[in-house]
Amino acid sequence: MSLPLQTLSADVCAAPQLSPEAMADVARAGFKSVINNRPDFEGGPDQPTSASIEAAAQAAGLQYVHLPVSGAYQSPEEIARFAELLKTLPKPILAFCRSGARSGKLFYAATTA
Repeated sequence: MSLPLQTLSADVCAAPQLSPEAMADVARAGFKSVINNRPDFEGGPDQPTSASIEAAAQAAGLQYVHLPVSGAYQSPEEIARFAELLKTLPKPILAFCRSGARSGKLFYAATTA
C-alpha cells in the first residue's frame, strides 16, 4: 500500500482518512505516532472508528492519539493540544483527517503561534 502523504516538516506528515489496515503500513514507513483529527462517524457509518484504528495502531507498535476537530474551525484549545502532542509524541508523526487539510491547518496554527 502506498500512503498518500503530505510533508509538513522534517518529522510530521499529514494524510487523508486511514483505515485500521493501514496502520501496519504507517509503522513500516517509519512513523512512531499517529494523530487522528477526524471525529467518529463524521463521514457516516462506514467510516472506521477511532477505537478500531487505535487497536490496529497499537498492534503495529505506534503511539495513537484521537484529537477530533471540526473541519471548519479549530479552537485555540485544540491548537494548543496539537502543539503539545507535536512536542511530546515520538517522531516522526503522521496526522490524518478526511482529506489531510485540517491536520495541516492544525500543524501550521500550532507551529506559528
